[in-house]
Amino acid sequence: MDARLLVEHIPSLRRYARALTGNAWAADDLVQDTLERACGKWRLWVVGTDLRAWLFTVMHNLFASQVRRRPPPHAVVPLEDVAPEQLQGGADPSLGLDLQRCLMLLPEEQRAVLLLVTLEDLSYTEVAKVLGIPIGTVMSRLSRARLRLQELMDGAAASSRPGLRRLK
Repeated sequence: MDARLLVEHIPSLRRYARALTGNAWAADDLVQDTLERACGKWRLWVVGTDLRAWLFTVMHNLFASQVRRRPPPHAVVPLEDVAPEQLQGGADPSLGLDLQRCLMLLPEEQRAVLLLVTLEDLSYTEVAKVLGIPIGTVMSRLSRARLRLQELMDGAAASSRPGLRRLK
């Protein structure tokens, strides 16, 4: 195994891990675990295939295992069930819901697809392979994730402007 092959993918792995976990320390641990697992399972990677996609598969599987072992830190709650003061992030109205917090409110399976497609620029086929799901499921999850993220971001923007209200 040539470590140089892994090193060039570390920035992508760190970005994806940070977006998955929402925490820099947990992301660094996940990247470390991913690299450790990749080194231990190096013989399973087929030379000539996409190493980056293989590493994302290893990371996704590790993350899924970690999530199964512990209860999630927060549950996904429908936007309409959240009180306006919770959307503001505290007493200070200038601290609206930011993108990272909105991403963490998405279900894990939607967040993973959204991040792999948008942040890591993987094709739908590559995402399907990484996550081990059909390509139609990738497209469906991506569509739902985009809609949900837009709802969350609209809710955050609306809550930070209390003088405005949406008319239908």
